Amino acid sequence: MRILDKYIIKELLGPFIFGICAFSSIFIGTSTLFRLAQYITKYGASAATVIKLFLYSLPAIVVLTFPMSMLLASLLSFGRLSGSSEITAMKSGGLSFYRLAAPVFIVALFTSLFATAFNELVVPAANAAYNNTVRYEIEKNTKPRSQEHIVIKDVNGESIERLTYARKFDENTSTMYAVTIQDFENDRLVRVENAEKAIWDKNQWTMFNGIIYDLTPEGTLERSMHFTEQIMPIDKNPTAISREQKKPEEMTIKELKQHIKALKREFVKSSSYEVELHQRLAIPMASFVFALIGTPLGLQPHRSSSSIGMGISIIVIFIYYSIMTVTTALGQGGVIPVVLAAWLPNILGIAAGFFLIRKAS
Repeated sequence: MRILDKYIIKELLGPFIFGICAFSSIFIGTSTLFRLAQYITKYGASAATVIKLFLYSLPAIVVLTFPMSMLLASLLSFGRLSGSSEITAMKSGGLSFYRLAAPVFIVALFTSLFATAFNELVVPAANAAYNNTVRYEIEKNTKPRSQEHIVIKDVNGESIERLTYARKFDENTSTMYAVTIQDFENDRLVRVENAEKAIWDKNQWTMFNGIIYDLTPEGTLERSMHFTEQIMPIDKNPTAISREQKKPEEMTIKELKQHIKALKREFVKSSSYEVELHQRLAIPMASFVFALIGTPLGLQPHRSSSSIGMGISIIVIFIYYSIMTVTTALGQGGVIPVVLAAWLPNILGIAAGFFLIRKAS
């Protein structure tokens, strides 16, 4: 790595770390602390539980601040270099804008890759732990509940052995309605069982009024059999099944894909899960997109002031997340394709970045 690259990266890291702390503080101060205060005043949550909730909430907040911080860092670092005429000196030495911006783009790309891994390995587990702590420790909400579109997965390594779907699950009566069981061998569907309902009794699930379909290796029907009662090949009790169900933000990419696959097989709308799946990659990649925008903006006249850089960052962030909010709603509602809903803000950001880079160069 050349001395120039080290110098530019050093200029970048300070504002980037500052941005993470500043934007995280905004999120924490405007929403997280308010919720934690409610848990204390309304439910009498202990200090240890509140601290645990605070720590669980940090990963989801931090991963959102990476793109914002990269935008602020690229604006402030190149704004300072431009304001002190260092960019002019570098260009007089024969260096092009592309050569000066290369270290920023490389750092932004690695930031996006790290954010993607962090968003997959840490954030879903932290979100699940946060929600479970609120439900079972603070609200103590252990009463039975009803849920729709239940999916139970039996996985062996990377392969799904059995996928169970229920259109409705009533934990109060220990009953699942409109049950479908799909058995797989080497990722190939070999058997499908449909039942009107399944009831938990005597430590086992019993299905009623159903039919079994055995399939050939080619996927055609080999034979079928009707039944009045059939023991369900699942040993999880109603409480375990209820706790196993996750919200989209609690699922990993692999779990989201499996859940979407199960819903589509039952012709159930899955657009909200599909948008969440694509945003797991789109939002972390915004770090690179914001670097494309912030770097050329930092070269504009009178950008050396940190207050101006912060103001521009807030405007760009507001526009980006406003577009993302609208497209997310449209994608979940099925108005536009889910891929476009998740990636449109980045596509527009890349287009704006290329325009600004061309102008700056």
